[in-house]
Amino acid sequence: RDGMAERMEDIWLRQARDGDQDAFGCLVRAYEKRVFALTRRLCADPSDAEEAAQDAFLAVWQGLPNFRGEASFSTWLYRLTVNACTDILRRRQRRSGLDEPLDQAEALPSRGPGPQEAAERKELRSAIEAGLRQLPEDYRTALILREIQQLSYEEIAAATGVELGTVKSRISRGRGLLRKFLTGPGNLSDSPASNRIETGKGGRG
Repeated sequence: RDGMAERMEDIWLRQARDGDQDAFGCLVRAYEKRVFALTRRLCADPSDAEEAAQDAFLAVWQGLPNFRGEASFSTWLYRLTVNACTDILRRRQRRSGLDEPLDQAEALPSRGPGPQEAAERKELRSAIEAGLRQLPEDYRTALILREIQQLSYEEIAAATGVELGTVKSRISRGRGLLRKFLTGPGNLSDSPASNRIETGKGGRG
């Protein structure tokens, strides 16, 4: 981000910590799209995603007086968002399990496909969605933050509250499990996306 945006964020943070609701509203507007994009992928169900985003910003408002900037505001916000999604997913899983597939469309190339390519891409998205749902929650969260949100390993560690080595292990094992699913019987094999997930190409490190 440019210096002007960073200075404005610092001002809004300082004012919001003092109880300025207008300044807090500016922070919400600056981050709401990124927060909702993350909750939508982690929660799948749109109503759950909206609830998680609201819970995350409520947690920010409640926690701002004690926020001292040991981590960046965005990393702290990601951590609260992941926590909100985790809480909602656990409640839902206790009741009925995940209802809808994760939307991974933006993880794939966006150039205009032909009819056959579009059909293949839809099939690949469905396979990735199904594979992600098979992963343990910690692996799925780490993979989405890395492959979809493009966070660095260090940012994921800060956002999830675990050691850097644990993050790397979860992503490595998650990629392996997802690739195993994608190349298994009845699924896609040797696909560009499954190879990309396995090698981790395209993300920051």
